Amino acid sequence: MKICVTSQGDSLDSQVDPRFGRCQYFIIVDTKSFEFEAIQNSSIDAMGGAGIQSGGFVAGKQIKAVLTGNVGPNAFQTLQAAGIDVITGVSGSVKEAVEKYNKGELKPTQGPSVSSKFGIPGKEK
Repeated sequence: MKICVTSQGDSLDSQVDPRFGRCQYFIIVDTKSFEFEAIQNSSIDAMGGAGIQSGGFVAGKQIKAVLTGNVGPNAFQTLQAAGIDVITGVSGSVKEAVEKYNKGELKPTQGPSVSSKFGIPGKEK
């Protein structure tokens, strides 16, 4: 099964990025083999709509879940509509996050964890 972890770098040893829509990288990981693909987030500097753009992008990767620190309402709705579990409050390395997911220690959230402007420099709340 494939999942997506928001990351501050391009490896499994990188730290989980606390932002979804404006994360540095999306790490698409096979939960069994730990094979992964690191994709730089093209929406990081978007003036608006980064969560929706990022949500649509990862939904196209046929993943089962997103592991991240926080997710806003627009991204949450986009991911939920695609049938993707959203798990917030994740920290540590990408590898540690996947290991916790595999052990069943991480549970899907039922709603967004931050406001719609979180992650925009000067507008964070």
